[in-house]
Amino acid sequence: MLRMNKNLLFQKFVKFTASIHEVTHQLTKNSRPTDITAVQYSIMEYIYVNQSATLSEISDCLHISMPNTSREIKKLTEKGLLKKTENKEDRRKQSISCTIKGQKKLETVFAEIEANFHYRIKDMSDNELEKVQEAIELLEKRIFF
Repeated sequence: MLRMNKNLLFQKFVKFTASIHEVTHQLTKNSRPTDITAVQYSIMEYIYVNQSATLSEISDCLHISMPNTSREIKKLTEKGLLKKTENKEDRRKQSISCTIKGQKKLETVFAEIEANFHYRIKDMSDNELEKVQEAIELLEKRIFF
């Protein structure tokens, strides 16, 4: 059996991750709420998917400076979309989560994204869908852990 060319695999992985960003953009470009900026949407999406997050986690993951992240979270809090909760063990830390209003806004967005996703996979066979699911599970287990 031939050994996998790991350099070629890495190049394919880089192309794949770039494709993920492009597809994500295509799936969400007409679904993002117009009353928040793209950066604010990214912050809300990150918090929504993770249930809650700290300022530093958001800043680090989204490559936004801490001051900019703090300012955008303040704006989203003032709009009633996010809330801060003090950490009981370390009062200096705050957990940021979506309010019910914020959750509903993102549920609407995700419903549109899901419809776009279903359109993309509408011609796939059950066998292909199963292979895609297995591939995602393998990537989550071995690469995106």
